[in-house]
Amino acid sequence: MNDTLVSTDEIASFKRDGAVCLRGLFSHQWIETLALGLEKNFANPGPSHSVYTSEGGPGGFYDDYCNWNRIDEYRDFVTNSPAAEIAARLTASTSARIYHEHVLVKEPGTKEVTPWHHDLPYYGVNGNQLCSIWFPLDPVPQSACPEFVAGSHASGKMYYPRLFLNHENYGEGVTGFDTIPDIDGHRSDNHILSWDLEPGDCIVFHMRTIHGAPATIGLKSRRRGFSTRWLGDDARFAIRPWQTSPPYPEVNLTPGDAMEHASFPVMWQSE
Repeated sequence: MNDTLVSTDEIASFKRDGAVCLRGLFSHQWIETLALGLEKNFANPGPSHSVYTSEGGPGGFYDDYCNWNRIDEYRDFVTNSPAAEIAARLTASTSARIYHEHVLVKEPGTKEVTPWHHDLPYYGVNGNQLCSIWFPLDPVPQSACPEFVAGSHASGKMYYPRLFLNHENYGEGVTGFDTIPDIDGHRSDNHILSWDLEPGDCIVFHMRTIHGAPATIGLKSRRRGFSTRWLGDDARFAIRPWQTSPPYPEVNLTPGDAMEHASFPVMWQSE
C-alpha cells in the first residue's frame, strides 16, 4: 500500500465527517482520458442515461452510469488510476471492488439542484467500507460544489432514495426508512462541507453521507463530475423494497453474501 497516497489526517477526516477533499492526486492525463470518454458516452448514451432538465430549459443536467465496461477510457481509469487504492486506504479495507461509475454533468446556467440524499438506500449492498470518489473534470467553485452534511454517515439512519427528476421519495411507510431531513431549511444546524476544486482534486465520501449539489446559474463553465463507487471487505449483498439503482439483474447473490461476482471485480488488493 502507498502510505503517501492518503495522509493519516485525511483518513481521520473521512472517518469523522464522512467526506474529505483530496488535492492533486490525479494527473492531467486522467482528466483528458475521462473527458474523451465522457464525450463518447453522451454521443452514445447507455440504457440508464437520464436528462433532468426540461426540453428548452436553460443549461442541462444529465447523467449516465454502468458504462465502464464499454468505454475504454472509463475502463482505463477504473483499472489503472489511483482511485481503487484511495478507496481502500480511506475505508481501511484490504481490497477495493468497483461497484459502478456514474457521470453527472451540469452545463452552465442549469437551474436544477441535486436533491439532498444519501446513496446507500439506492444500492443493493450493505456495509461500512463503502465509498464514492467524485472527480471533477472542470474547475468547480465552492458555490457549485456538491455539499456534504458532516457526520451524517454515522447517524445509523437510512433515508428513502429520492428521484432526481422531481425529488419525490421512492416509497413511503417502509419500516427502517425515513424521509430525508430538511437540510436547506436548517442549514445553520448542520456542518456542511464543500470546497473550491481544481481538476486533479477529488471528494471521497461514505455511501451513508447525506449530500446534494446546487444549480450552476451564473457559472461560465461546465461542471462535469465522474464518480466511481467502491466496495471494501465488509460489503454484503442486500435487497431493497424498490428496484435498486443500478438494478444489476444478472447478480443472483443471497442477502448477506460477500459481493463476489463478475460484475464487481477487484481493482486493487493489498500485498
